[in-house]
Amino acid sequence: MGIWSQLSIIHLLWATVVFCQYEDYDFEDGYDEDPDHQHPYYFNPNAQAEVPRFPFPVECARECFCPPAFPLSMYCDHRKLKTIPNIPSHVQQLYLQNNDIEAVPAGPLTNVTFLREINLSHNKIKSNMIDHGVFAKLSNLVQLHLQHNELEEFPFPLPSSLERLLLGFNKISQVSGNALEGLPNITMLDLCNNFLDDSVLKGKPFSNMKNLMQLNLCNNKLQTMPPDLPPSLMYLSLENNSISYIPENYFNRLPKIIAIRMSHNNLQNIPHNTFNLPNLLELNLGHNKLKQVFYIPRSLQHLYIEDNDIEIINVTLMCPSIDAMNTNQLTYIRVDQNKLTNPISTYAFFCFPHIRTIYYGEQNVNVNKSTQLRTSVFRRFLTPEEYDEAEENQETHEHETEEDHEAEDSYFHPYFQ
Repeated sequence: MGIWSQLSIIHLLWATVVFCQYEDYDFEDGYDEDPDHQHPYYFNPNAQAEVPRFPFPVECARECFCPPAFPLSMYCDHRKLKTIPNIPSHVQQLYLQNNDIEAVPAGPLTNVTFLREINLSHNKIKSNMIDHGVFAKLSNLVQLHLQHNELEEFPFPLPSSLERLLLGFNKISQVSGNALEGLPNITMLDLCNNFLDDSVLKGKPFSNMKNLMQLNLCNNKLQTMPPDLPPSLMYLSLENNSISYIPENYFNRLPKIIAIRMSHNNLQNIPHNTFNLPNLLELNLGHNKLKQVFYIPRSLQHLYIEDNDIEIINVTLMCPSIDAMNTNQLTYIRVDQNKLTNPISTYAFFCFPHIRTIYYGEQNVNVNKSTQLRTSVFRRFLTPEEYDEAEENQETHEHETEEDHEAEDSYFHPYFQ
C-alpha cells in the first residue's frame, strides 16, 4: 500500500472521529437549569424561539433579573417588592409574582407596547388600586395573571388581544355588565375561589365569548348553572358550589365539551340524557346527593360518582343498548362512599368492554359505620406493569384523607395542554 493510500485512510478516520463528536454532542449537557428561576409558572419558551440574540446588553430594572438567554423577559418575582419597577420598552414577559405589590399604576407600564404576558399573582392588589385603563393600553397582551390578590371586582377595561385571564383566589363578587365585552380572543377564564353568586350571572356574561374553551367557576356561591355558555367551551369547572339541579338539555349547546367537573355540589337528580355528548371524556359528580345513575355517552372514559347516596348501579340506565361497532370507551369508575351492598352487575362488562378499574372502596351502608364490599377494587385486562401501577394506586387510595380527595377535585390546571 503506497504512502498516499495510507495518508488517505488516516485522514478519513480522523474526519469520522470529528464528525461523530459533533453528532454525539448534547448542547444541554453543561446547562444545569434551575426551573424555579429559568422557567417560571406558565412560561412558554417557544414564544421567543425565533428572537435573535441582542448584540449588546439589554436594559433591565435594577430590582429584577433579565437573563441573557431570554432577553425579552424580566424576572422580578419573590423580591419583596412593594411597587412595580419601571419596565423597559422591549420587555414581552414580565414576572412580578410573590411580592407585596398593592397597586398597578400607569407610570411603570407606559412604554411597554410589546408586553405579551404579566404575572402579578400572589400580591396584595385591590381593585381600586388599579389605574383605569392601565391594562387596556397593552394592545399585545395575551396572558394576565392576577390570582391570589385582594380584588373585589372584575378588572375593567382589558385589551381585546387577551387570551388567558386568571383571577382565582380573590374576593370578586361583582362583574359589571360590559366587563367581558370586547374580549373576543379569550380562550381561558379562571374565576375559581371568589364570591360570585347567581346575581352575577343574570346578565349572561359569558355568552359572547365565542372562543372560550375553558371556564373555571369552582369554589364560589353559585346555586344554578351558568346560563348561555358559548358552544366553543371544552372544559367546565363548577366544583364546590351549591348547585342543586342541571336543567334538561342544558349541555345540548356545548357539543365540544370534553370535561365536566361538578363535585361538591347539591345535585340530587340528573335528567337521564343530560350527558349525551359526543366528545365527553371526563365526568366528575362526586360528593353530591345522587340516588341513581344516568346515561353514559360512548365517548366517556372516566366517571367519578363517589360519596353520593346510590344504592344500586343500574347498568341498563347507563348503557341501554350495545353496539359492537361503536363500543363504550369507559375505563374507570369510582363509586366509593355510596350505599352499595353488591358489586356492579357483570352486564357492565358487556356494555363497557374497555373497563379496567372499578374503585369500590368503603360504602356508607350504615349510618354510623362504613362497610367494605368483598373487593374494594375490581381490575381486568391489565398487563403486569399496569397491575403493579394499579396496586400502588390502591395503596394510595387506602391512605387518602378527605383533604386528599378535595385536592384531587381541585379545578383544572389553569394552563391546560
